[in-house]
Amino acid sequence: MRRLRNVKVVATLGPASETYEMIRALHEAGADVFRLNMSHGTHDEIRSKHQIIRQVEQDLNSPIAILADLQGPKLRVGAFANGEELLEEGARFRLDLDEAEGDVTRVCLPHPEIFAALKPGAHLLVNDGKIRLKVDSYGKDFAECTVITGGVISNRKGVNVPDVVLPLAALSAKDRKDLEFACELGVDWLALSFVQRPRDVEEARELARGRAAILSKIEKPAAVDNFDAILAVSDGIMVARGDLGVELPVQAVPPIQKRLTRKCRNAAKPVIVATQMLESMIESPMPTRAEVSDVATAIYEGVDAVMLSAESAAGSYPVEAVTTMDKVAVEVEADENYMQIIAASRGERKYGVAEGIVAAAREIAETTNIKAICCFTQSGTTGLLTARERPRVPILALTSLERTARRLCLSWGCNCVIVGELERFKMAVVSAARAARAGGFAVETDQIVVMAGVPFNVPGTTNILRVAPCDERLIYNTDPG
Repeated sequence: MRRLRNVKVVATLGPASETYEMIRALHEAGADVFRLNMSHGTHDEIRSKHQIIRQVEQDLNSPIAILADLQGPKLRVGAFANGEELLEEGARFRLDLDEAEGDVTRVCLPHPEIFAALKPGAHLLVNDGKIRLKVDSYGKDFAECTVITGGVISNRKGVNVPDVVLPLAALSAKDRKDLEFACELGVDWLALSFVQRPRDVEEARELARGRAAILSKIEKPAAVDNFDAILAVSDGIMVARGDLGVELPVQAVPPIQKRLTRKCRNAAKPVIVATQMLESMIESPMPTRAEVSDVATAIYEGVDAVMLSAESAAGSYPVEAVTTMDKVAVEVEADENYMQIIAASRGERKYGVAEGIVAAAREIAETTNIKAICCFTQSGTTGLLTARERPRVPILALTSLERTARRLCLSWGCNCVIVGELERFKMAVVSAARAARAGGFAVETDQIVVMAGVPFNVPGTTNILRVAPCDERLIYNTDPG
């Protein structure tokens, strides 16, 4: 299913989008990737959504990526005798391990690992940062705090600890079960929450055993500080602006988003920008102008994908939200300034053979009348390298591996096509020409660029570039391979 834009749209599924009819409508409206939130729903409910997505994929003959988002450790206060209390600014408030119900002076925080990592002056944020506590003193089972920002605190509200690296693994016991379930189910990507250090990602990769690609969610200050090392061991990145905006000053998030996006592109790894992109569309059929500008800004920065959360999972207008994302992307990418910005942000890199061939393909395509760049890719690396170049012409990522086609659905500009295994370069050119014509990217009188590796079906061997006609008769008459 050809899109008229390069950036991809990720749609979260939930109560508002769990039927075959709705999931198909979302894909037809522009959703390229479906996110399954493992924080909500049983395994049976997740399995049902997965089966529907694969049925839609089969019915429309259109590869679809599925992203399973692991919950991560959840840090929460305990319960209050009155259900809630009002904390006044300047008041003293104690957090401890006592399981007795709380009052206006204290409440249980059943996480000894937090107390073990605290230091004087550290801040604890409750209920998405609406309540801010400053640690005055602490021990192995308590923290005495001053209320810096007051408000209503109620049962089991979430706690953020922005100032310290917590001695917690990114994978809870629930996450480990969910990870195994999702991998056995056959998802394409695993989103890892609560990442603080590279080891968190490596642990998930060891458990996944190659069955799914690992996408690290950047939502903690420690992850920003360790970003280069985390990126090196990740297959992709999500800039999760929700928790990031709680744990860091909100004004710090936009430059972080821009900086991380640039680094991901230089590393040829896909990056998603997520959280509150079209938040008002949960209840309104129209977005705010600020939301449209937010989505457009991410696209101008060169992200691979923009994501909908509650808008498509629980909102009243899921199809309209996806349609809006699609229209904004089409409009932005039609702006003549867009490709100038994208080209200007293309980083200087040392080239190997594959990188050089991909860069040459983009240069040829942009200086001649080439209609598409067709790359044969088994591991997906050549597709990722081609996407990094952000060419002005469409990218056709051709592969015999269904898994590779699905994973590349998350990458900028990749139109994924599943083809049979090939043994000769001539047949690769023929297959590319047929795919370009069938997808409406070219006609017989046009030319395409074809990249492949010989020997075929061996990852990491991209070593051939050919400018080829889309007319098969000319290919057979002129190509000795």
